Amino acid sequence: MTLSSPPAPQSLPDLPSLRGPVALGATRGEAWRRKQLQTMRALLDQHEGEILEALRADLGKPTTEGMVEVLALRQELRLCDTQLRRWMRPRRVPVPLPLQPGRAEVIREPLGCVLIIGPWNYPFHLTLQPLISALAAGNTAVVKPSEQAPATAALIERLLGSAFDPEVVRVVQGDGSTAAALVDQGYDHIFFTGGGSIGAKVMAGAARHLTPVTLELGGKSPAIVLPGADLAVTARRLIWGKGLNAGQTCIAPDYLLVEDSLRDPLVKALAAARVDLYGTDPVGSSDLGRIINDRQYQRLEALLDGARANGQVLIGGESDANSRRIAPTVLTVDTLEDPLMQEELFGPLLPLIAVRDLAMAMERIRRLPKPLALYLFGGKQQQQNELLMGTSSGGVCFNDVVMHVGIPDLPFGGVGPSGMGSYHGEAGFRTFSHERSVLRRPFFLDLRLRYPPYRLGRDLMRRILG
Repeated sequence: MTLSSPPAPQSLPDLPSLRGPVALGATRGEAWRRKQLQTMRALLDQHEGEILEALRADLGKPTTEGMVEVLALRQELRLCDTQLRRWMRPRRVPVPLPLQPGRAEVIREPLGCVLIIGPWNYPFHLTLQPLISALAAGNTAVVKPSEQAPATAALIERLLGSAFDPEVVRVVQGDGSTAAALVDQGYDHIFFTGGGSIGAKVMAGAARHLTPVTLELGGKSPAIVLPGADLAVTARRLIWGKGLNAGQTCIAPDYLLVEDSLRDPLVKALAAARVDLYGTDPVGSSDLGRIINDRQYQRLEALLDGARANGQVLIGGESDANSRRIAPTVLTVDTLEDPLMQEELFGPLLPLIAVRDLAMAMERIRRLPKPLALYLFGGKQQQQNELLMGTSSGGVCFNDVVMHVGIPDLPFGGVGPSGMGSYHGEAGFRTFSHERSVLRRPFFLDLRLRYPPYRLGRDLMRRILG
């Protein structure tokens, strides 16, 4: 998606009608919120086959990978079902002695009508998961699916349009001009998942209305391999993480930093794992998805061509333009200036850089923008702590990849160029809520000392108020 300024051809939603239920308080009750979540659950139960077929049409997703999108939403709904009352409950805050008697609390109230702009790589899951959080928090929403995944976008429009009241959820289809026009309407919050360049444009557009934003972006997420790693398991998890959704996953391992002594045995283990997972003809495997469109395929193929010409291919390199499939491929890289290290790859290409030790690996990581995820295989507890203390990333996973995103109540989000804000579980509920401070005081014990003419001296004020 490209975000540009021309007016959108499609009529835009009427924001006052969508804000109405929130403004009138109709969405604040627990019953209303549970009704919306039940509607979403029924939608998933009744249309699972259609969802899987749409994902297969757009991305060639195997059934198992398509089910990951469905099950992630069910998991989120289950957590909301058990925790919603606790999340909604006002939180008591102690009242200092000089302000007593009184009762202070924080209540979480809905923001209003929010805009959700979905991505194409997980077009069902990553469009509807923030919608679940928004509805649980009592908001109404406008959803703009990615036009790059047309089958899923059409299904989302049909399913949400038939299941939800149009004053609660509206779906708007279109390209970047539509997204720009939506952003310019001035929502109460904008939730965007996608690339950093478009995220910056969303943020700039939102700034015109002082609209708060959550940006779920990406970046070059590194994986470090140190002595102590089980190389067979490490290789299997790395190849799986890079082959999942054909590498089109924002938290996929983007490059490897491998201690020198482990380089050759790890390459051997990676080659064996690739055959184990995808066979001797990975491009023909029914378990490997395809690149979303020709433009993305040609971008990856150009990088692969350059690597082939330079003799950088260690494992793989197979590709097929007709099916838009590229096999999981490991490539040797010497410097961060290599073309493979200039941007997030977002495909099944995995550069490998040999390093002297953890300190050298961390130095390489700090030279690049803060990533969305950071992985370390092997090492000792002390080295894990060194990594946590000496780097910054959206999330960290030791001895595995991607799996941390599967913990429903673990906040998910980036830092710096990899994103802004977080969601999943209570973090998502908070993202779409305003924490309103409330103080209740009685009329009695109205001390004159607070009013003019002032009689409190500086020393007495210091003793009373600290």
